[in-house]
Amino acid sequence: MIILFDLDGTLIDSTEAILESFAQAFKTFDKEIPSDEKIKAEIGHPLDVMFATLGVEPKRVWDYVDAYKAHYRKIACDKTVLLPEAKEAIVLASQYATLGVVTTKTAKYSIELLEYMDIMKYFDVLIGREDVTHPKPHPEPIYKALSKLQSDTTKYWMIGDTPMDMMAAKSANIYSVAVTCGYANRALLTKYTDNVYQTALEAVKFITVS
Repeated sequence: MIILFDLDGTLIDSTEAILESFAQAFKTFDKEIPSDEKIKAEIGHPLDVMFATLGVEPKRVWDYVDAYKAHYRKIACDKTVLLPEAKEAIVLASQYATLGVVTTKTAKYSIELLEYMDIMKYFDVLIGREDVTHPKPHPEPIYKALSKLQSDTTKYWMIGDTPMDMMAAKSANIYSVAVTCGYANRALLTKYTDNVYQTALEAVKFITVS
């Protein structure tokens, strides 16, 4: 069995670091900072898409992304925490499956963050934004992760907290489980999957008996 995890809202809470880095990016260019709620509503999308949705003109989007990343890399480790029961979920999943991470975050910084948290050792692959042309909800990140994992199984699962995760799983023709500990609520997530649980640990327990 292979289980792929999203990061933000599924295993980790980096909301404080994300909001602070967005604020810094807008301050860098003397622009009004969007509300926290507007920013949080876009988490799960790639940074360039988030900035565009938040009103940054297309020709400046990557300047904002660079400003964001310059600040984020300084604070990410100190201002990111594992979500409740996330470590337990990873340990349990590793006893039953080969594990990977599929995220729209930058892979380089995600790996550094997970190594800092001492959990990267549980994952055989991490696919980030720079590893693909088309991020979630496109299935490319899932296909890429699966292509790098050795397994004779036909059971593949994606655990995530947003519709993008569920849509990517469906497009890749793998099973999905949504969690409500992140950035989308149960009512929204049930539109994209029949399997919705509160935490990653509950999701993994469901998978192990399925």
